[in-house]
Amino acid sequence: MTDRDPEVQRLLDESDLRALSATYMRGLDRLDESLVRSVFADEATTHYGSFTGGPDEMAAMAMRALTAYRTTQHLLGQINLRIDGDEATGEVYFQAFHQHATEDFDRFICGRYVDRYRRRDGGWLMTHRTEVVDWTRTEPIADDYFTLRPHTVRGTRDTTDLSYRPEEA
Repeated sequence: MTDRDPEVQRLLDESDLRALSATYMRGLDRLDESLVRSVFADEATTHYGSFTGGPDEMAAMAMRALTAYRTTQHLLGQINLRIDGDEATGEVYFQAFHQHATEDFDRFICGRYVDRYRRRDGGWLMTHRTEVVDWTRTEPIADDYFTLRPHTVRGTRDTTDLSYRPEEA
């Protein structure tokens, strides 16, 4: 901690903690394993339903699972944080869209992450993340948007995505 005004420090801490979840979601959607891994402390634990493991195993598992989809988009909702010095907890709402790569269905998953964080060397990292799924829906694909609009700038699921080259936008 620094000698900043406590309210200013709280706002900075909240911003840094929110950025962890945004970075995590970006890593999922771009299939960027190192970006997903970067938000976790080395000793972190994770629990995703039938999967539990450390940050390296979790990031690898996420990449394997998400490669089954043609596209994904993970959105953040409200983020409720409780900060106590160099430790914090959070409840992070999310909505995730997945379009399967070989089967004709779209899957929606909505839920929350229940997280624990710790400040180290002036920065925050996740020390635990549990995924809580509140609801899901699977529907047949009904998607002719790109066929009807062939000049649409499309996202990619890797580091060739335009977001890695904003100067070209």
